[in-house]
Amino acid sequence: MEVAGQAGMDLVEVAPDERPPVCRIMDYGKFKYEQKRKQAKSTKTHQVQIKEIRLRPKTGEHDVEFKVKQARQFLADKDKVKVNVMFKGREMAHVDRGRELIQEVIAMLEDVAKVEREPIMEGRKNMSAVLAPK
Repeated sequence: MEVAGQAGMDLVEVAPDERPPVCRIMDYGKFKYEQKRKQAKSTKTHQVQIKEIRLRPKTGEHDVEFKVKQARQFLADKDKVKVNVMFKGREMAHVDRGRELIQEVIAMLEDVAKVEREPIMEGRKNMSAVLAPK
């Protein structure tokens, strides 16, 4: 204790559960600050976001695969993915093609995602489904 006092430091018990207890000569204020920082860093959690992937009924196969690759990355980052198929003009007559496209994307991602909301029409021109990471 005297050596620590002469050096302008404190004698700090670092591991009280050990036998014999472990002590160190250090600056106690700095030790408390670092402990507090470690605690705050470990309690930070990821805020789940909803990422959107937009498709059209006429979207090509390669483009769909690229979008699925992006969705896979979003799901790996623990974010939800909203698969959105937008219809314009005469595409409104082929809503079934949009539903097939969403089902295809869901099938491609079934190993990393679960369906949180089945494909439904939102308004007149959009159909969407929400996927969550497993």
